[in-house]
Amino acid sequence: MTPTSQTTTLGYFKWAFIVTAAGLAAGAWLGWSSTGTLGGMASVFFICTVLAVLEISLSFDNAIVNANKLKEMTPVWQHRFLTWGIIIAVFGMRIVFPLLIVVIAANIGPIEAIVLAAARPEEYARIMNDAHLPIAAFGGTFLMMVGLKFFFDHEKDVHWIKVLERNMSRFATVKGVEIAFVLILILIFSSFLEGAEATTFVYCSIYGLVTFLVVEVIGGLLDASQKTMNAAARGGLGAFIYLEVLDASFSFDGVIGAFALTQNLFIIAIGLGIGAMYVRSMTIMLVEKGTLAEYRYLEHGAFYAILILSVVMYCQTLVHIPEVITGLGGAALIGISLWSSIRHNRLHRHAEA
Repeated sequence: MTPTSQTTTLGYFKWAFIVTAAGLAAGAWLGWSSTGTLGGMASVFFICTVLAVLEISLSFDNAIVNANKLKEMTPVWQHRFLTWGIIIAVFGMRIVFPLLIVVIAANIGPIEAIVLAAARPEEYARIMNDAHLPIAAFGGTFLMMVGLKFFFDHEKDVHWIKVLERNMSRFATVKGVEIAFVLILILIFSSFLEGAEATTFVYCSIYGLVTFLVVEVIGGLLDASQKTMNAAARGGLGAFIYLEVLDASFSFDGVIGAFALTQNLFIIAIGLGIGAMYVRSMTIMLVEKGTLAEYRYLEHGAFYAILILSVVMYCQTLVHIPEVITGLGGAALIGISLWSSIRHNRLHRHAEA
């Protein structure tokens, strides 16, 4: 992926627009073929649009974090993530992942799971909703570690909310402080659950924590071995694996939340797939235009949004929180961090003048 300063902002979203048109057309056809009425077609068209908007609002922070990691990768691995990675994100997380949950939870084969999704969508949605607690515990823990790792960094010298971030940066010299923080939160939230639910929450949270640590270790080993073999391969396979697991964790909330609007797996795949294409386009734009360097607090807003999302996922094991609130909250934080960055740049230019 080579920087192209001449590309306009709309130019970055060309493929997202094409996929949007194709996806909404497929959704309209699906609505017509399943109901045979214009009302049914319009209903499915509308649901696909809402799901795409939901996915985009939930994934602003995902695009910023992806761009942050991608700028350290070589052009070859950037291209691989933006091609293979988007296929895994759209096909794997939006179709295979929900099917895999049903296969494990209902103890049936993949073919039976597809038949269940097509013929008995209500039962399919019920199984997915029943699996929400372990998914929220696992994904919430993984995302919390991602967010805390950004702030608990003793080399971090750019602070947005200075009082909070300076203290976190200072405590980063204490080994394992973020792990201890997450473990304490796991114990607190599990105390509000009872019996099997509490046990499931603790186990799945620990799996999320271990997965983060394993991905970090594997990523470090792979990238280190690539550095010794070929200096041009830095930021390669290890970073790719990290981004794929990260994307999976971001997707949990959207996939589960989509069942509140429809039980049809194929409609969900269309809507969330459209949203995923916009995330890809935003990621490319952020990397090529150097937006993260230009707006110094944008990353901070994204990682605060990740921390809030992780806490929300924990809270969803106790009470229902609409995904729209989560998405709007994350977008608002990123918007405020963007405004702070613009204000800082303006003040800096005045000071220089």
